[in-house]
Amino acid sequence: MLRLRRYRYYVFFAAVVVLLLYHASQNSEQWESVSASIPYKPLSKSPPERGFGATDKQSQQPLPDKSSTGWADRDSDPTRQGRVKADEDTNEVKIPSLKPTTSEDVLNKFDPSIETSTTDAGKNRVTVYDKEGAAKTTTVPLIDIPDKNVGQGAKGKGIHGKPGMQKSKPEAESTKHWKKFPEHFPVPEDEIIPLPTGKPKPIPAVQYDFDKESPDVREKRLERLAKVKAEMVRGWNGYMTYARGHDELSPVSKKFRDPFCGWAATLVDALDTLWIMGMKEEFEEALLEVEKIDFTTSEYRSEIPVFETTIRYLGGLIAAYDVSGGRAGGYGILLEKALELAEILMGVFDTPNRMPILYYNWRPAFVSLPKRAQGASVAELGSLAMEFTRLAQITKENKYYDAVARITDAFYEWEERGTAIPGIFPEHIDASGCNRTAEAIVAAQEAEQEEQRQIELQKSGSDVSSSKPIGTNDSQSKSGKDEFHGLERRSQVGTPNDDGTKSVKIVTNGEEIYAPSEKAGIPKSDKNDRSESSAVSRGRSSNSEEPKKKHKCIPQGLTTGSFYSNQQYSMGGSQDSTYEYFPKQWLLLGGLEPKYKTLHTNAVAAVKKWLLYRPMVPDDRDILFSAKINTQGNPETDASTEWEVTHLTCFLGGMFGLGGKIFEVPEDVEIGKKLTDGCVWAYESTPSGIMPEGATVVPCAEANNCHWNETLYWQWLDPLHETHDEEVRKFDAEQKERKSNKLQKTDQPTMKGHSNLGSGTEETASSKGESADVGIHKRAPPSPIRSSIDQSEGTRDTTSSDRSQVPLQSEDDSEAPEPVRPWSSKEYAEKRIQSDNLPPGFVSANYHSYILRPEAIESVWYMYRITGDSTWQEKGWNMFKAIVSQTRTEVGNSAIDNVLLENPVKTDEMESFWLAETLKYFYLLYSDPNLISLDEWVLNTEAHPFKRPV
Repeated sequence: MLRLRRYRYYVFFAAVVVLLLYHASQNSEQWESVSASIPYKPLSKSPPERGFGATDKQSQQPLPDKSSTGWADRDSDPTRQGRVKADEDTNEVKIPSLKPTTSEDVLNKFDPSIETSTTDAGKNRVTVYDKEGAAKTTTVPLIDIPDKNVGQGAKGKGIHGKPGMQKSKPEAESTKHWKKFPEHFPVPEDEIIPLPTGKPKPIPAVQYDFDKESPDVREKRLERLAKVKAEMVRGWNGYMTYARGHDELSPVSKKFRDPFCGWAATLVDALDTLWIMGMKEEFEEALLEVEKIDFTTSEYRSEIPVFETTIRYLGGLIAAYDVSGGRAGGYGILLEKALELAEILMGVFDTPNRMPILYYNWRPAFVSLPKRAQGASVAELGSLAMEFTRLAQITKENKYYDAVARITDAFYEWEERGTAIPGIFPEHIDASGCNRTAEAIVAAQEAEQEEQRQIELQKSGSDVSSSKPIGTNDSQSKSGKDEFHGLERRSQVGTPNDDGTKSVKIVTNGEEIYAPSEKAGIPKSDKNDRSESSAVSRGRSSNSEEPKKKHKCIPQGLTTGSFYSNQQYSMGGSQDSTYEYFPKQWLLLGGLEPKYKTLHTNAVAAVKKWLLYRPMVPDDRDILFSAKINTQGNPETDASTEWEVTHLTCFLGGMFGLGGKIFEVPEDVEIGKKLTDGCVWAYESTPSGIMPEGATVVPCAEANNCHWNETLYWQWLDPLHETHDEEVRKFDAEQKERKSNKLQKTDQPTMKGHSNLGSGTEETASSKGESADVGIHKRAPPSPIRSSIDQSEGTRDTTSSDRSQVPLQSEDDSEAPEPVRPWSSKEYAEKRIQSDNLPPGFVSANYHSYILRPEAIESVWYMYRITGDSTWQEKGWNMFKAIVSQTRTEVGNSAIDNVLLENPVKTDEMESFWLAETLKYFYLLYSDPNLISLDEWVLNTEAHPFKRPV
């Protein structure tokens, strides 16, 4: 018995061990199941054919949906269980050694004459383009190796080319992809706005009828053409070597940047430039990279910048498709990728009023939620028209045109209602479609009515708690009152509604709106008008059961961004390209949509009346610039003008010239010349030979009678010129009086040792001198040299501490310190010119960088093609030489920090538009005029040519 008790413990522990072994075997099976659920790419098989809209990454794994929560869901998927075959040992799969190859090596190894399979797609498909441009496909082994950053990324520079920022992602982390959901606010099929139909209208010729050039002229032109192309070749090779597949090259450090979504912005943006310059091999190599782009995901941004993505990516793909021959060219991948991107971007228009979301959160959790457009700039909202219109023309899909035609209609309707400056629009726009002011006024009125009713009920002794209308609360009423306390408003009771309630008439900003009261409920037409709730803005699902605040939208069209803010009107940044698109869209539609001509005509009239001015310059050059107007809504009485000179506004010369030709307004062509020559003057005026981003000048009182006035120029440089000149006059008078007192004092006998105890005149003069000195230092402009000394040695307050430390004077020292003479207006102006490095005629140049912008050479090119005047080629060549000399690096060209210096610092940034626009315009300036003729092509704001209808 004792022996049995002794061994029962061993039996117990043996049972436990057996049980543990059993569970271990079960866990091993589960682990094998989990391992089988990891995407595995066998060497002998290819993924299934990729359908439209799918991408390389999508062909490997399904897009995440709402039900996917990570590994738990993947393990529960029965289709993933037991995926590893019994005769396969995954632990023995080895990756073969691979010799690094370039895209050129791949192209050279494949013989286009060999028949290849076209049934497989995805990551194992490599597109090979032969000399004739026919696309062929072939299958290569699919090898599961980690992604590598080509160029500097492969050298351990990280996702932005910086040390210590290696891109790494846990193997178990699934990549999020955009997913298409049913629209919340679809346009009924019978309400889709179709493309205008019919034969294009006769349009006057735009280009000059060039004569045959002489051999000397041709030789000179071709020499310049080759030098421009050489810059393109160096920049392109630098990008492909150090930034392939990334957005931008950092040309000084030889790294890369991804300021957009990491979709190879420079590569896509430059596709049509490669074709136009005859770089066909580079073009075909680039297409291999284009096919790899996955527009459904991004590792760099959670939001798609819609404006930039549309003009650079979508415009770049469509233009490359057009210039390479369209369908006949054989480069269908360009249209395929354009459609892939367009389908994603169409989601931005899914709002109640169909105005776009301009920063689109592409993640499925946000795409699935209803949204409403918010604030926008004129350029962001109005510069989508050409790209979607051209895509609609190519695909015959009216939905793309409908999306942007509604924006044009909204601008057209707003113009008919009227803006502060008729014909143009304020920079900031409210695109929500809801009158926030009217909503708040209605809420405040309802709150007042409710408060009055509560008072009456209390007086009558009724039950107050049960009398509050459904859908309101005290906080809502209070906030509505407080927010608009003191706001001038008028309302009156309108006619009864169908349900017996009455409307409220609101007069705000000169506009009458009839809004339903709270009792009237939401009109039937608003039943689909769902704005994004506060829960959505915090990232919660729209299915959340938390009560949501009910918002009532009082419909309105486009309007100013803020009721109380200052309105700005200009042709510069955030506004420019919308006006540029009015005449270009008219051309693209063959003159069949008259709204664009009306919008252009009215905009040009407004620019002539309000914005155009002639600057006062030393050589009396007859040039023009466009100003900026600030107004509170009544420019006739409250407008203030900024006489700006901005690089972005330089597109205006080309716009006036193009519009003047197609609408037969010769005066506009002449204005275009003067606007373009203004930007040329700005280039010629700086030490670097390059125009600054932003500056100001002195306007002429009369455009036809303007002469250089140096005194007037000094006064503009010194806004306090009257005060400064008065101080000088006062100082001179005091000095004269002081000298007179000195003479009188020397004629009178004085006691030795008491010379500093005079009548008080000298003490007063001394104190005045000290005071003047203090004031002068406060008004003096900051000098670079003095600032560096102050920073190294420190500064002292002479008005306080120094007064308590006045050194003792000897008995023989009877002279008071000489006061410092203040600066005159002229001296102040000269000091400003010196300290700010201002070129002659410039009042300020606070934005003195240059980021390789194209707008100035763009207008020079338009002027040459329109007028045939070869002097524009000479002006353009001087610009080219200056830009290249200041921006060239070993592998590209870099933005610079200060064009006011002879040797500015390079900032290590090369925007994609350097290859896409700036070098393209320089090249076309010296090419045969028939290359991208303005009578056959129309260019978007990123210089991407679209084929005009015939």
